[in-house]
Amino acid sequence: MKLWILAAACAAALAGQVASEANRHYQTPEQREAMAKGLSRAGRDALQKPAELVAHMDLQPGMTVADIGTGSGYMLPHLSRAVGPSGRVLAEDVFDDFLARAREGARSAKLANVTFIQGTAKDPALPAGAVDVALALDSYHHYDYPREMLAGIRQALRPGGRLVVVEYYKRPGAMPGGNAVAHIRLDEPDVVREIEAAGFHLLSRWEQIPGSQYGLVLRKQ
Repeated sequence: MKLWILAAACAAALAGQVASEANRHYQTPEQREAMAKGLSRAGRDALQKPAELVAHMDLQPGMTVADIGTGSGYMLPHLSRAVGPSGRVLAEDVFDDFLARAREGARSAKLANVTFIQGTAKDPALPAGAVDVALALDSYHHYDYPREMLAGIRQALRPGGRLVVVEYYKRPGAMPGGNAVAHIRLDEPDVVREIEAAGFHLLSRWEQIPGSQYGLVLRKQ
């Protein structure tokens, strides 16, 4: 009986780390370097359609937008232009090497309204009540501790602030060259349920890449 209780306690302690498969290729600097090249690859705009994504985000000049899991900073120029010189972009990631690459890209593009933040697996470390819109592009399935991350995002959002999530379907063929069934933790209906349970309300959804990615807009309750 004591062994069973100990095993159950250990399982409960580890239950938060739910994205081990998704994060398997991000463990070393060499792996992250390879991933960063893919994130910044030529031709990504044609597939990712960043202009359409920004339109769904309904960003306005002067807003503060957070790019959670910015990676190599792919979305930073698009977000920077959308909020304008009077707005702010908070580029967050847990890896300092990703942030260094994103910072260099922002410097080269002269994005003066971007601030970089290093978060943790449990906390995006965003300033409380300062964010109008938070974006999680291809990053939600990497959250080892989704409950804690969602709490941190919610705390950072202003009253009525919005969380925009773009994610892959958990279906065969959804990820080019990857196994989405193993890589993605939850399919769309369960993602919505999980986020709504954390104090958000679904406003809208769209098909970002047909058969591959969907987008969600959720409002802080």
